[in-house]
Amino acid sequence: MEGLPILSLMMLVPLAGALACLFAGANAARWIALGATLVTFVLGVVLWSNYQIGGPQWQFTERAELFAGFSWALGIDGIALMLIMLSVFLMPVCILASWDSVKKRVGEYLAAFLVMETLMIGTFAAQDLFLFYVFFEAGLIPMYLIIGVWGGDNRIYASYKFFLYTLFGSVLMLIAMFWMVAEAGTSDIPTLMQYGFPPAAQTWLWLAFFASFAVKVPMWPFHTWLPDAHVQAPTAGSVILAGVLLKLGGYGFIRFSLPMFPEASAQFAWLVFTLSMIAVVYTSLVALVQSDMKKLIAYSSVAHMAIVTVGLFAFNVQGLEGAMIVMLSHGLVSAALFLCVGVIYDRLHTREIARYGGLAINMPYYALFFLLFTMASIGLPGTSGFVGEFLSLAGIYQTSSLVALVCTTGIILGAAYMLYLYRRVAFGGQVNEDAAAMRDISVREWAMMAPIAASVLWMGVYPESFLAPMRADIAVLDARLAAAAPAGDAALAAGAPRAEAANALPEHASAKEGAH
Repeated sequence: MEGLPILSLMMLVPLAGALACLFAGANAARWIALGATLVTFVLGVVLWSNYQIGGPQWQFTERAELFAGFSWALGIDGIALMLIMLSVFLMPVCILASWDSVKKRVGEYLAAFLVMETLMIGTFAAQDLFLFYVFFEAGLIPMYLIIGVWGGDNRIYASYKFFLYTLFGSVLMLIAMFWMVAEAGTSDIPTLMQYGFPPAAQTWLWLAFFASFAVKVPMWPFHTWLPDAHVQAPTAGSVILAGVLLKLGGYGFIRFSLPMFPEASAQFAWLVFTLSMIAVVYTSLVALVQSDMKKLIAYSSVAHMAIVTVGLFAFNVQGLEGAMIVMLSHGLVSAALFLCVGVIYDRLHTREIARYGGLAINMPYYALFFLLFTMASIGLPGTSGFVGEFLSLAGIYQTSSLVALVCTTGIILGAAYMLYLYRRVAFGGQVNEDAAAMRDISVREWAMMAPIAASVLWMGVYPESFLAPMRADIAVLDARLAAAAPAGDAALAAGAPRAEAANALPEHASAKEGAH
């Protein structure tokens, strides 16, 4: 792989595909988009297979000076690798999900998805602060168009709300970035991750970044754009929004807020915990009373991403590893649940739960997939949902047993609303003739759901495949946080304050030795 700019190549392939889609007919555009996303996925598999576990922290690096203060700097660690793989895995699924459902401006629609794939890969691979910002913000544009042009009846309102919410917080982040570059004398992200910003400045910098990442995650009460966006977006739009775009906020916390501002992160951990606890309980209760399937799954996403934020700010390895696995699992499971909604919406053109019932009779394979993804969302052992939530809650228990207790209720409430949804859709009597006449899933829909189902079970049975590339990088981050981390109530009860008990590992190589 030496000398091959594989990250740039992975960004170029979908971009070229997008350009081709704009000038092709509808049917040709579908095949071009599918081919481009599959080629990018294959390149992602090559990237993963050549990633050296135990090697240097930043691999596949590329750097070219574009102009003063702005570099084309790319590179990945294990954390970025896993999120890039999630992105390139879901994108062919999005193309398949749109195969028959999108009838107007097909080429432009598919081009928007391919451009978004380029921007998502760039966001996770960027190693220059301003390059990250460009990719991070530019990702808004294709999703804004997807919702606003191909969305539901209230699409204009939802797209504007989505755009304005996410843009406002990012303006504050840009101002903070200018100050950081002036202070540190560099825009290189790996250098800034090790730089010691003054504690007083960290407070304001952390709040500026929080304004952007909290909206992206989204954390309560900044979540109100999400249900509207999901309900109005086409199925594939909801898949990529829940599957990847929400993860940009979690990635921001783990790449910027925690390593660059550790003292401020410890100072505001109580704020994150409070908002996350409210989100887990409140949005789960709201999900229970929804009559629209998409809204129910959207509110469940807010509750699940709250488990991510408490894990990230638990300031220990278990919490950080759990948060990353929850992000990967939620990316698969929520995407699959939105696909399940899209499958029956394409047949009956309604998302109202009451219009269905008894689908296990006439759509047994559909009901089987829906059951698997429902159980994964709940956190059934053997599925990806269990691994992430268990690690995340085990990590937060070491910091605060109260936060762990409140967040655990989210699992109980999650079982309530997801099983309630499944019972009303798949079981019971068939009271609507049109629902009872729907055909089971097609070959194309099998091709969408089977790979996600296999991945959910793979992550649940053998999570080490996904943890191994990230473990050393998480150990480095934990070492960076050790001195600033608050001593939680569980640690204090054991008589071992967190900062004293931690083994600070200053170098990445040392962290690898500690991890192994």
